[in-house]
Amino acid sequence: MRHHELLARLAQPAEGKIVLLVLDGVGDLRTAAQFRTPLEAARTPVLDELAATGALGRIVPVATGVTPGSGPGHLALFGYDPASPEADIGRGILEALGLGLELAPGDVAARGNYATADAAGNLTDRRAGRIPSEECRRVTARAAAALADLPGGRVELVPGEAHRFVLLARGEGLGAEVADTDPQALGVPPLPVQASAPAGAATAALVAAAVARIEAAIADEPKANRVLLRGFSRLPDLPALPELYRMRCGAFAGYPLYRGVASACGMEVVPCGKRIGEILDAVAAAWERFDFFFLHVKQTDQAGEDGDFDAKVAALEEVDAALPRLLALRPTVLAVTGDHSTPVPMKAHSWHPVPLLLHAPLAFVDDCRSFGESAAIGGHLGTFPSRELLGLLLAHAGRLQKFGA
Repeated sequence: MRHHELLARLAQPAEGKIVLLVLDGVGDLRTAAQFRTPLEAARTPVLDELAATGALGRIVPVATGVTPGSGPGHLALFGYDPASPEADIGRGILEALGLGLELAPGDVAARGNYATADAAGNLTDRRAGRIPSEECRRVTARAAAALADLPGGRVELVPGEAHRFVLLARGEGLGAEVADTDPQALGVPPLPVQASAPAGAATAALVAAAVARIEAAIADEPKANRVLLRGFSRLPDLPALPELYRMRCGAFAGYPLYRGVASACGMEVVPCGKRIGEILDAVAAAWERFDFFFLHVKQTDQAGEDGDFDAKVAALEEVDAALPRLLALRPTVLAVTGDHSTPVPMKAHSWHPVPLLLHAPLAFVDDCRSFGESAAIGGHLGTFPSRELLGLLLAHAGRLQKFGA
């Protein structure tokens, strides 16, 4: 029996409300050059007080040594095994769901980045300088105008946030077995569109023709003059969180990918802003409507990817200052953690365990007095797989029956 199936068998209704506050990429490193992590350097009196009256530990998103993407990292937090076939959801479909797009079962979606290449065609910026969203919309309209009458199907482009967009391939006989075109490196050209298995051949041919037209149309753009595609995927078939655990689930995330993950899991996605204050405005307004609240803060991850220690500290302090508003709603269970670590020295996601804070009336109060990576190592909760966190939250909220006689 899989873990989420066991939990579903034991699930029962209860009055307690659960809040899962995900500080994206919150985990970081101590190194010889960076002797404190941003979480340890930040002034976070509220988080520290919660740590002193709760329990700390660490979670491993996928497996020891495995660096997770944001999709697998969140699916694990929601109780699914991210390495299972049913949870193998590409980033493209998550972005598409996050943008609220209507998808048919045969559609293939890919997450796109506009990128910058030099005169030789080699990449100089994989994110096109993080162009503003309004510029993304302009460039997308220009690119989409070149996609009429493609042989083998239809390709649509939908602008997202900043440099991101979604590519949708529609037609008969399309498969999602197409390799990424993002080389994840600078100084080289984008990779060609190629099928990763025979079932993706028709899609690869269609998308290759589309990419050729798109890049011809935007070749004179100063920043967004190339496209990088990854995460080709189709609609998933995940068991829905509300039905599994008999609770009303609300997602409060300002960015498309995270709305998409929540939508794929059956949560109701509630419109909200991107900063913690705007998120809490929406949470307070919807407090009576849900039993489980997923809150997503992106700024910690952005700062980690930029290698900006001070910005990550500032993002953490912004969250801490806003937390009294959340606590005033009196959640029964509050968990604060991340979907993965994004250490400043690495400027990227990493395999390092993620610190976890659990606060609930029946949480074991350990000896930790502050919320940080080093304290979490010695916390009562220990180090365990992220997919087991939801069971812990359900148990502390009184939402799991006893197993067996």
